[in-house]
Amino acid sequence: MGINVFRFIQLIRLKRASYQLAFNLNQRIIDIALDAGFENPESFTRAFKKTFVQTPSQFRKSPQWPAWHEKYQLPLARGETNMQVNIVNFNETKVAVLEHRGPVQNLNDSVKIFIEWRRTSLLSPVKTSDTFGLAYDDPNTTAPDKFRFDICGSVVADVPDNPQGVITKTIPAGPCAVTRHYGAHEAMGEKIYYLYGKWLPESGAELRDFPCFFHYLNLITDVAEGELITDIYLPLK
Repeated sequence: MGINVFRFIQLIRLKRASYQLAFNLNQRIIDIALDAGFENPESFTRAFKKTFVQTPSQFRKSPQWPAWHEKYQLPLARGETNMQVNIVNFNETKVAVLEHRGPVQNLNDSVKIFIEWRRTSLLSPVKTSDTFGLAYDDPNTTAPDKFRFDICGSVVADVPDNPQGVITKTIPAGPCAVTRHYGAHEAMGEKIYYLYGKWLPESGAELRDFPCFFHYLNLITDVAEGELITDIYLPLK
């Protein structure tokens, strides 16, 4: 990957610390520093600023996600391509949606807004609701200003008007091909390409008019990146 093991481990620790700074606003910076393996806040601040230019406090207030993403453009190790794919019947699910429109590098800004809506509205609490993502476009083949992604949380009733711009949509019922992904969200691309490029033609199944979507079984703010579990759904006719 072009970096030594120590630097790689530090980048992974700083990555999780970045998410905690941006999304867990009640968590103290000293606790984030210790959780990231630093002996004190000062060494954490030096390493963070050297990597991302911003201090942890500056990043928490106004994270510069495009520059942050540049630090994580590392080659991914190829995983298993002979994946287990199951056919399931997905139940219709009403969701609160914040529509992200624009560069994928700015997606976390939208995530932060959605988290704030969840926190203040109490209509889709993280602990008792499901979290989804609707992927309309492939960021590798879509112009940045055309990229579309919906950040979703399950709800039991329509969402009232709100300052964050969260609206109501429905993930329809129907058959879906599903495969499970373990680890970083940005590494899901290989499994998605496998579903579309290999599994779908060989299965003889036909796509339904609804985008590929993700069910996040846990979140980066709560677990280490290697412990993330995500189900990838491909809607079928």
